[in-house]
Amino acid sequence: MRVVFFGTPLFAAEVLNFLLANGVDVVAVISKPDRPKGRSGHPVPTFVKQAALMHEPPLPIHQPEIVSDLSFADTLKAYDADLFVVVAYGEIIKKHLLEMPRLGCINLHASLLPKYRGAAPIQRSIMAGETESGVTVIHMVRKMDAGDMIAKAVVPIDPDTTYGELEKALCEVGKQTLLDVIRSFGEGIPPSTSQDETEMTLAPKIELEECEIDWSLPAQSLHNLVRGVNPHPGAWCFVTVRGEKKRLKVNRTRLITTDHDGQPGDILNLQQHKGNLIVASDGGQALELLEVQLEGKKPMSSEELTRGIPRQELKF
Repeated sequence: MRVVFFGTPLFAAEVLNFLLANGVDVVAVISKPDRPKGRSGHPVPTFVKQAALMHEPPLPIHQPEIVSDLSFADTLKAYDADLFVVVAYGEIIKKHLLEMPRLGCINLHASLLPKYRGAAPIQRSIMAGETESGVTVIHMVRKMDAGDMIAKAVVPIDPDTTYGELEKALCEVGKQTLLDVIRSFGEGIPPSTSQDETEMTLAPKIELEECEIDWSLPAQSLHNLVRGVNPHPGAWCFVTVRGEKKRLKVNRTRLITTDHDGQPGDILNLQQHKGNLIVASDGGQALELLEVQLEGKKPMSSEELTRGIPRQELKF
């Protein structure tokens, strides 16, 4: 079975490598163009491009600015693909491409559809406090993440699981789920079920402004935010240090159950907690700051932070 693989980030590259290692006949790879990164501003190849070029022999790689541009159609058609496989590619694929391969197009999506359709399903599920996530393989249609479902696999979310940790778990489960589906196409188009539109939720891209910590919210919501955007883009807040306002990135937190009369944003002085900073939030709740990063500094525990900056000189 001739497969053209579409993907861009590390998640997709890991899936591509797994498919290749298990004998899937990937005849070409489509990824987004190289983009400038870092201080040098030099274009950096996508993870999927790197995986394609490291394969022996290197796989044909194409990086059109817009994959559905009609000028690229003949290039894709020349591969005579049986199946297009799409994993975190980063662009909506239009009808003339969806109809090109003999067996159609399938997509591996990192949520239990129809929940969390969109660009940030993993982050949004954690931020919403979900206790489980998973992957879904669907037939692709013109509407985003709305196609009929071929297979699902469930992954639990523990109370302290971060985005990065859940992404790795979903990738491991997704690899095998997708491989099983691809192999099932050898016996014809597999059965599928439609999505229940009444249960649909959206997972739009995470904007940096959303990652700002608002201490007037409940501690549980803030804890979910911190772990939902770890390692990137990262939760943050402003802190006044010796009268100067600075940005503080908050990488890890812990919920604290305690009675206190502090106001949201107050640094609490609790006898049972002598180490890290404990910050009050709404409703008498509090959050322990396990790992922070003050602008211009390396990541550290908030206890280490207060060794150089006394607590009384910090204000949220």
